[in-house]
Amino acid sequence: MATGHSAGGARDVRVHGSPLRGRGWLNTGGVELDLEDLRGKVVVLDFWAFCCVNCLHVLDELRPIEEKWSEELVVIGVHSPKFEFEKDPDALAANIERYEVTHPVLDDPELSTWSEYGARAWPTLIVLDTHGRIAANLSGEGHADTIDALAAQLTAEAEADGSLRRGPAPAVVADRVPQTLRYPSKVTTVDDGRLVVSDAGQHRLVVFEPDGSTVDEVVGEGRRGHADGEGEQARFAEPNGVLTLPPEVADEVGYELLVADSAGHRLRSVELGRSRLLRSRTTSVVGTVAGNGEQWMQGQPLPTGEGDPLDFALSTPWDLTWSHVLDRAVITMAGIHQIWTFDPRTGSLAVLAGTTQEGLVDGPLVSSWWAQPSGIDEMNDGTLAVADSESSAIRLLDPQRLTVRTVVGKGLFDFGHVDGSADHARLQHPLGVTVLPDDRLAVCDTYNGAVRLIDPAGADGQGSVVTVALDLAEPSDAVVGAPIDGIGQLIVVESGAHRLTWVPVAKAAERVLDEGAQRTSRPVTEVGPGTLTVRVLFTPPPGHKLDDSLGPSTQVSISTTPTSMLTSGSGTSTALERTVVLDPAYSDGVLHVNARAASCDADPSVEFPACHMHQQDWGVPIRVVDGAPDVLDLSLLG
Repeated sequence: MATGHSAGGARDVRVHGSPLRGRGWLNTGGVELDLEDLRGKVVVLDFWAFCCVNCLHVLDELRPIEEKWSEELVVIGVHSPKFEFEKDPDALAANIERYEVTHPVLDDPELSTWSEYGARAWPTLIVLDTHGRIAANLSGEGHADTIDALAAQLTAEAEADGSLRRGPAPAVVADRVPQTLRYPSKVTTVDDGRLVVSDAGQHRLVVFEPDGSTVDEVVGEGRRGHADGEGEQARFAEPNGVLTLPPEVADEVGYELLVADSAGHRLRSVELGRSRLLRSRTTSVVGTVAGNGEQWMQGQPLPTGEGDPLDFALSTPWDLTWSHVLDRAVITMAGIHQIWTFDPRTGSLAVLAGTTQEGLVDGPLVSSWWAQPSGIDEMNDGTLAVADSESSAIRLLDPQRLTVRTVVGKGLFDFGHVDGSADHARLQHPLGVTVLPDDRLAVCDTYNGAVRLIDPAGADGQGSVVTVALDLAEPSDAVVGAPIDGIGQLIVVESGAHRLTWVPVAKAAERVLDEGAQRTSRPVTEVGPGTLTVRVLFTPPPGHKLDDSLGPSTQVSISTTPTSMLTSGSGTSTALERTVVLDPAYSDGVLHVNARAASCDADPSVEFPACHMHQQDWGVPIRVVDGAPDVLDLSLLG
């Protein structure tokens, strides 16, 4: 379908949006909505998937806009699943609650509305004016200022032509009732045997006695936010990873836990309270040790080990472990597809691996690509095992050679539930990995609801995978528990069931399953053979201009899977339009395009103009067909 030429472009060139079609609606009290119901409102269609960390960023970006323009604007989430698990309506309802989505959501498991609006990436935002016409098409995250400006512009237009209809959004959201755990995420043990669980859905930590059911303490007020101080007054924002520091490090720094405060984009310190014989219990104390609370965006500095860690922006830190080789904490920075390190003693913060580009590229850490790394643990020889969730992969990072290799996983769009040789095995969005005493890896295979065991070496040196537990509700992390009757145990965070579950790791429980390898099913774009012109469409937001003050304002990188599908035109350049040549030996593949564009305030009277870096990664499935178009348009902001 056609789209408007520019953000908030001329009204006479705007085309009407397509009907909103899907399986059903959530957060509407059972009411089916259509565009006619929304006439008179500025509408933001948010095409998202709950697996996608960048989509979660957009949810947070939209919250203040929804509050500011509560009478004039309505956000409609269009859930467009990437993984098979995300097509489950119960899973979608649970994750809408998990991430506190309060606007109406259209369940679009067959990508019907996604296709009608020409979406090609998660997330994509389409802005409609009060007449239901497309005013803007934005890919990626970081568009809050643009949407705010569009809301002001489109509201003014609607007031002028009399079409504006003020009033609350048509949303109906159930009340949340407090409970012991709500969508917990990660778990760690402390030296006295207590279990500390990140209660992400209630923005706090819950400390259990070793039995895993008796609550010893709750750390955090239970409301989203940021506040340091004593445990009852502290605030977190969707905390995930929790790391128990080595005792000698904890003694030196004065706290024993390091917490990945994911939606707060910070690392938090916690000194746990303890009961004392014949004396009053000590109080838990929470602090902030890294991160300024802003989400890192392209153009901002990345840490190199120098400077104050509180001055740097982070991006959804998700999990942590301690590296005895590096002698510091290692953090999966899921929001920008990197691995970072942090030394609690010196405050040194640095990037260890990743370029910020999303994908599955092994080799030297400095040039490696990652895809939302969400779980990490240290093996006996110091190797770091990483659950790279969006590529459904388990990868091994060597902190001595500074390289990474993939044990299980093929790419961003390949997943499934297949055991056997590691080379052919498939996972589905794993969020946790735990090293067992025998150096096998217990993987919380989250979207398969399973615990899988990976032997990286295997009896034949090739690596092998088995399944040891099924029918779990979104397992997201585990720690090794004490054996029961001589059988090893895993204490698993069963996030979707809001509980800890003991899973035996017994030889008799191991099974080799093959439920099939799958690929993400998205509409394939047909292109003609030979030369293909790729155009990234970008129009600066209202009041902005392209910024060349610090060098070229645009950058586009193009590659394919398989890599040899392009005979020329791959690589990086500053042009937003490029011609590539397709190898006739291939009929199908994925075209990967990464685009960046910098824009700043256009008003010359502004002494210190506000600037912004716009970025998006596309992975477009293509099929070569005679007579198909030889031009592919991708809208970064248009």
